Amino acid sequence: MKQMKKGQVLSERFEVAFNQVHDAMKDIVKINDDRFVVLVKVGAKKYQIIETFKKDLEQYAKLRNAIVHEKMQVGYYIAEPNAKVVEHIEKIANVFNRPNYALSIATKNVLYFDYNDSILKVTEAIRQYNYSKFPVYKNKEFAGLLTASSIVKWMAQNMVSTSVDLDDTHISDIMKYEKDHPVDFVAKSTNIFDVETIFEKSHKVKKKLEAVIITENGKKDETPLGIITPWDLIEIDYTVD
Repeated sequence: MKQMKKGQVLSERFEVAFNQVHDAMKDIVKINDDRFVVLVKVGAKKYQIIETFKKDLEQYAKLRNAIVHEKMQVGYYIAEPNAKVVEHIEKIANVFNRPNYALSIATKNVLYFDYNDSILKVTEAIRQYNYSKFPVYKNKEFAGLLTASSIVKWMAQNMVSTSVDLDDTHISDIMKYEKDHPVDFVAKSTNIFDVETIFEKSHKVKKKLEAVIITENGKKDETPLGIITPWDLIEIDYTVD
């Protein structure tokens, strides 16, 4: 009898965690089909958090169906989850339900410059932090990205006797030659899943989005609080162990 009660408790814990994951996926994937397996299939193609647990969730969907729909009688299940399975799906549920603010994966303390700053400020930043892209602001509004590659190209074009004089060179001199780098802006309340959607939509229209800049309210004339590149999304760690 004690063993049966223990099994019931595990089954109930499993179902609670399963439902928490299901509800979270509805909010993340946002499609008209709320079936668990459909949300997993569609969501795994767009969101890393779902792709990370795809195989586990597919197996847990089968187990959940056995627990809920194939109950033989009150208190008797044709299948019951073991403690290890229950603990694992509870950990997955915690991952899905914890705050996933985009700012948590962004590069913070963003290095940005004014349009009229000396280029020496940028080269020092490259030397010290090894960054390759910097937001540039003109009259306190975003004017574009300055890249290390464009600085190198500019230096090559302005080299005299194997040297380049940067003392009187300003960011504005190089921005004239900088190509357009698509950038989007989001508010600091935006979550990771919305940022993934922004990159996904950009990819679908064959637009290479270089970065998403996070500000207080998602406006171009606000101080950047964080910056996210496609690599930041790839490197998200959703593991539970």
